[in-house]
Amino acid sequence: MFSGVTNGAIYAIIALGFTMLFSATRLINFAQGEFVMLGALSLISLWKGFRIPLALAFPLSVCGVSAVGLILERLAIRNVRKPHPIVLVLITVGASIFLRGAGMLLWGKDAHSAPPFSAHPPFEIAGATLLPQSIWILGIVVLVILSLQFFYVRTLVGKAMQACSIDKRAAWLLGIPSEKMVLLAFGMSAAMGSVGGILIAPITMSSYDMGAILGLKGFCAAMLGGLGSSWGAILGGLLLGIIEALAVGFFSSGLKDATAFLLLLMILYIRPSGILGVREVERF
Repeated sequence: MFSGVTNGAIYAIIALGFTMLFSATRLINFAQGEFVMLGALSLISLWKGFRIPLALAFPLSVCGVSAVGLILERLAIRNVRKPHPIVLVLITVGASIFLRGAGMLLWGKDAHSAPPFSAHPPFEIAGATLLPQSIWILGIVVLVILSLQFFYVRTLVGKAMQACSIDKRAAWLLGIPSEKMVLLAFGMSAAMGSVGGILIAPITMSSYDMGAILGLKGFCAAMLGGLGSSWGAILGGLLLGIIEALAVGFFSSGLKDATAFLLLLMILYIRPSGILGVREVERF
């Protein structure tokens, strides 16, 4: 359960990136996993390579990956003449391949590791071992979720983003710059991916190709909870992490990666809108 909640919190952060961008643009960004990879490897380079303190390396890594997301929207997405959904999805797939190749050139093919955020020994609770890094992960994820809720509910820009996600044309008529809101959504989505990568760096090896499987698991978590629902992304991520850990503990470690896709198939057959997603009603 400790392992499942820890991994589920990371999946939830990645799923929030998918949900945030989908709500603003109706676009599924398949380069989200590469933002996770960039976040993890950027932190390792700044913290271990350049000896920059963690308190500074963390925000620098997030800002750097956010800048990559802004550049992706500005150069690859906004300039498309016919923004058909299939075309945009293919662009994000191409961006994923490009970023993966760039990561291989910058950091090489070898896997890299990061030390835990604190050197405190593990905790023993009811016969199970709880790593201090798990507490860091849960604490940071809760802080991110509370910050996002404050942003959406209490700030004018957050309310403008919500208005664009509800009806972009009506928001434009009210004077809300929808293009800037989309640009901000790309930057925040990339930031969510980078946070997920930073959190997972101390508990697993990081490499240029780590983003593929983590991005797909984040997408599965978003679909499980309900694509477009922030609370659904959180619920889906936690459920996926716990079910994945139980499958490994009671059956086989070979089921770890397959669990996410089995859950995705089940939710698509039973409830395509997800657990907390709203079913769309079409009128003819």
